[in-house]
Amino acid sequence: MTARPDTRYPGSDMWSRARWLLTAGPADRMLALTVASASLPVIGKHLEPLGAVAAMSVWGFRHMPDFFSSSAKSWMTPGSAEIRKAERDQTSAIAAEALRAVVPAADLAVEWPAPEQKPPLWNTLQYRRNVYRTSVRYGDSPTQLMDVWRPKQLPAEPAPVLLFVPGGAWVHGSRMLQGYALMSHLAEQGWVCLSIDYRVAPHHRWPRHLHDVKAAIAWARANVDKFGGDRDFVAVAGCSAGGHLAALAGLTPNDPELQGDLPDGSDTSVDAVIGIYGRYDWEDRSTEERMRFVDFLERVVVKRKIDRHPEVFRQASPIAQIHRDAPPFLVIHGTGDSVIPVEQARSFVERLGAVSDSEVGYIELPGAGHAFDMTDGARTGPMATAIGLFLNQIHRNSPVRQAKAVI
Repeated sequence: MTARPDTRYPGSDMWSRARWLLTAGPADRMLALTVASASLPVIGKHLEPLGAVAAMSVWGFRHMPDFFSSSAKSWMTPGSAEIRKAERDQTSAIAAEALRAVVPAADLAVEWPAPEQKPPLWNTLQYRRNVYRTSVRYGDSPTQLMDVWRPKQLPAEPAPVLLFVPGGAWVHGSRMLQGYALMSHLAEQGWVCLSIDYRVAPHHRWPRHLHDVKAAIAWARANVDKFGGDRDFVAVAGCSAGGHLAALAGLTPNDPELQGDLPDGSDTSVDAVIGIYGRYDWEDRSTEERMRFVDFLERVVVKRKIDRHPEVFRQASPIAQIHRDAPPFLVIHGTGDSVIPVEQARSFVERLGAVSDSEVGYIELPGAGHAFDMTDGARTGPMATAIGLFLNQIHRNSPVRQAKAVI
């Protein structure tokens, strides 16, 4: 039986495109127009940002009702202010307890940061003092750029490396403003951090996003020693869509189907993964929220229907790629996240912990919402500390480091 063509996306011939124009919705036409305009000579590259704006509008249209409903309920409930303060005051204690199975008690007895009233974005200039080099190329595309964060004085030994992947609903992949508190904290502890830009939808169809992340990992494995980093220890972290990409990269090392255009022999393995309010399942449509999310992927990111290409969505789902040899993971999520509900993180951690031979840590923050690390000063500092404690412990126990110590 011959499959009917998918009329939700324009085909390559004139008849398919005409039929698509008759059946497409306003959002699909707007996205197609922005993608087409970006291909225009001379001015096209200047119009490409319109595609991200259009895609973010589609994403916002699907998520804003839940976001505003959740926010209104939180703020209007009697006694909510006291509840929110109590939840935020517990952050350090919750993080320490969650790490107890991985990090030694002596390390957890550090002085945890006091809650700050100002949002972390107010500290942007202070954080960026730890940026050593900006707009370093990790590939041939103009978008494949990274910032290098590191201390002014490096330790005598090569420094462990963290690659940070920003979020943005797979339609915005800019390193600006994201992960600053975390990378500044790690740089002051002697780490080298790499914060990347990557190509995004709708101009670049999935899995270009992942190809770029893997290209950055391969670059770090081959070149980070130029900035004092240890090529033998590269961890990856990400927030939101970046959390998804970091998790998927960590679970699919050197997978030939996902390496993109990397040369043979490129190493895209990582030594640890930090997922911060990430999305770990691209297949599940069991709730209205998840149905809306899959519809967004179909229209904007993958540009294919899940019913006709289930293998694409399964390959892109970290929860479907879990295996025994997964690297150590630390997953962080808030119970107040209305964009990616906390149940997604719980399901992922439960399945990963049941299968993986490596450490699996999970910090669940009561009341924390999406993007808390840019807006909530009470939680951002403790989370940077917790991530640093976890990564330092994994680094100390890494097989390569222990082998070097023996030698």
